[in-house]
Amino acid sequence: SVNRQRARKSITWLSISILIIAGLSWISFSIFSVAVDQIDLSAGRTDRPNRTSSAINYLIVGSDAREGLTIEQMQKLRVGTVATAAGKRSDSMMLIHISKTRNSAYVISIPRDTYALIPEHKNSKGVTIPQAPQKINAAYNFGGAPLLVQTLEEMTNLKIDHYLEINFAGFANMIDALGGIQICTKKALSDSKSHLELPAGTHILDGITALAYVRSRELDGTGDLGRMKRQQAFFGAVFRKATSIGVLTNPVKLGSFLNSVLGSITTDSQLQTNDLIDLATKMKNLAAGNVQTLTVPLSDLDYSDGVITSAVMWDSELAPQLWQMLKDDLPITTTDTATATNSANKFKTQSIDIESCS
Repeated sequence: SVNRQRARKSITWLSISILIIAGLSWISFSIFSVAVDQIDLSAGRTDRPNRTSSAINYLIVGSDAREGLTIEQMQKLRVGTVATAAGKRSDSMMLIHISKTRNSAYVISIPRDTYALIPEHKNSKGVTIPQAPQKINAAYNFGGAPLLVQTLEEMTNLKIDHYLEINFAGFANMIDALGGIQICTKKALSDSKSHLELPAGTHILDGITALAYVRSRELDGTGDLGRMKRQQAFFGAVFRKATSIGVLTNPVKLGSFLNSVLGSITTDSQLQTNDLIDLATKMKNLAAGNVQTLTVPLSDLDYSDGVITSAVMWDSELAPQLWQMLKDDLPITTTDTATATNSANKFKTQSIDIESCS
């Protein structure tokens, strides 16, 4: 019948459309995975931690590299006018743990001033440097992603499955590709170092302004800890924007979004196109309420061993408990019975959110 013929044609065209979309998304992802820089995280290591679940751990690092920024943008950020800062540094670190069911996640901020034991390694000249205490930021500075991952894995006994590093330009381009991110500030923000000037109220931040916002350390006297809270909230706003406009649920949009940061990111060599497609597909099940943020439990915000000063010390009891919970893919709960008396040392999780002006 005519209706049956029309139905067959509709199904045929639908099938062709699906194939075209799938093909375009595959091409977009393939271009993305070929174009990005990739690093071997193992670097010959055979003693990496074992996995005890099928959960996935991503280490997300923001570096202070300036490649891709125009001179005007660098001047606006007040980060100089040279593309690469001497001794490229990690500007921020977050560990994202995605549950084995892929329907919940934790975002753990790692203070860059964390007191750490940097493993023995070779410097750029091939000279062996013995293990020594230093701030964790130095691991990236001394040996890039492989040494940073090794340091964190030895401190946490947690396997880091994938690594994603984004520089200043990549971050700014990502925010611009999303059409900006809305935030609210209940009081005026002013930081001469990051060149951030925002009156009280609701704002749509473009890439460069957003970069100044998440990098600012001089807004409230809390330094890196206050900055980490803003970064966590901002991550939540980015996640909600990406899901609300269908980026994570539309392969073509996702491919276009990823391609917007080409040349500005670095991943591990094991992160393949299929991983990205699979992750994006399953991440659409993550409602904002299922993504919790927290900071590593801390015991000292101004630790000094006589050589290393102004470091941040992880809590010796709670931090190992946190890493074990993640390793076993267990829900993180508040530890009211812990010996620590400071409430900041307890596991405090919260749904990702940006403060409301309402």
